[in-house]
Amino acid sequence: MALHGWSPETALSGARPEVFWTDRPDAPDGAQRLSGKIDADLVIVGGGFTGLWAAIHALTATPGRRVVIVEAGSVGCGASTRNGGMLDASIAHGAENAHRHWPDELDSIVRLGDQNFAELQQCLIDHHIDADYRSVDWLDVATEEWQLEDLAAGIPVLIGTGDSVRMLDADETRARINSPLYIGALLSEGYGGLVDPAKFVWGLTRLVLDLGGLIFEQSPVVDIDELDGRLSVLTETGSVRADRVIVATNAYPSPVRASRRRIIPVYDHVLMTEPLSDEQQASIGWSRWEGIDEAANQFHYTRRTADGRILWGGYDATYHFNSNVDARHEQSTQTHGALAEQFFSTFPQLEGLNFTHRWGGPIGTTSRFTCAWGQRFDNRLAWVGGYTGLGVAASRFGAQVALDLVDGVETERTELEMVRSKPFPFPPEPLRSAVVGITKKSIQRADDRQGRENVWLKFLGRLGIGFDT
Repeated sequence: MALHGWSPETALSGARPEVFWTDRPDAPDGAQRLSGKIDADLVIVGGGFTGLWAAIHALTATPGRRVVIVEAGSVGCGASTRNGGMLDASIAHGAENAHRHWPDELDSIVRLGDQNFAELQQCLIDHHIDADYRSVDWLDVATEEWQLEDLAAGIPVLIGTGDSVRMLDADETRARINSPLYIGALLSEGYGGLVDPAKFVWGLTRLVLDLGGLIFEQSPVVDIDELDGRLSVLTETGSVRADRVIVATNAYPSPVRASRRRIIPVYDHVLMTEPLSDEQQASIGWSRWEGIDEAANQFHYTRRTADGRILWGGYDATYHFNSNVDARHEQSTQTHGALAEQFFSTFPQLEGLNFTHRWGGPIGTTSRFTCAWGQRFDNRLAWVGGYTGLGVAASRFGAQVALDLVDGVETERTELEMVRSKPFPFPPEPLRSAVVGITKKSIQRADDRQGRENVWLKFLGRLGIGFDT
């Protein structure tokens, strides 16, 4: 029975329309805007995880290299601080996705992903970055029988790559996290981690500056061109001339037109609860802090935070005509309201709990769900992006590949077919919106029909195009 006068709507009514992670008094001061003309060896366009990692790789490999980051807003203001802070070791959106696209490279992709994840963890330790990091197991939870079958079907691929996985029945799942909707789960032991993404961004920013890099904020790039044998990155108030450029704008508008055909922005929305009481925490268990995804095509992701809250996001992904990115899309009464309803359906014992924050932001996605790379200006410029929601760790690998490409260094990373090939391009408008809309409705229908795909989804599958929300 619902508490008198309480409802999911009232739980949401006091939520601040702000990103929880960055809504804090200890946020660092911003950097200055680029003004005038400067020279550099490497310019990085975009100050999110990818841009920061690219600068760190470049400065560490070549001390004294003149590296400049230019960011249109503030460092990390995009997906890098709007996500759930859930680290996945995969660089290819999971072993099953890698196996689907590049079966012959699966072992290499998994090994490089594990190496990337281990090096990320070591960076946190070596440079004393306090990002509330916690290594955790992962649960892919099922709410319907067909999802259990799908999870079980993927186990051979996961075991073949060395993952420690097993199925949990309903009682075992609810012993870990108590929800009446969860009827089983796939447990991946030691699979990933949790961070505070804003503290992570700020720690990497300090590292870039300590290594000698320069960062300019509020400096949107309006053009990149060749001038007297070098590349010129022009902003609204200044310019940088450099030998090499990496463009890492991900979901946000790129100055490189070619990347816009491969990467599109879809909006994801998130809620954060107030801290749970001891009684509320005991009612759901979750003592091992697992990261949790649902196994449906339209799925929620959820996690605990260091101060006792629950983050709840996902389910609905929204594309706006002509790949539009605008702050107006970050708040959605309809989507946030649906998320609140779904949260309390999942955890009815938490009735009376309130949400303190609600936000949204664009995710850069490709048609195969993995990062994509491209080059211009005789390979002196590389663009990178499209992590499709799993970029907190994979962005480190994406940045490393981009740096290899602009430096002309052949590595095991650059030899991967995953890197050398391009994802299937998205069509131009108005066909793009129509295709995305049809696909979204087909996904919803598949979830309603025990996972059975219609003709459209089967056609996309034959083209090697991925789909979920």
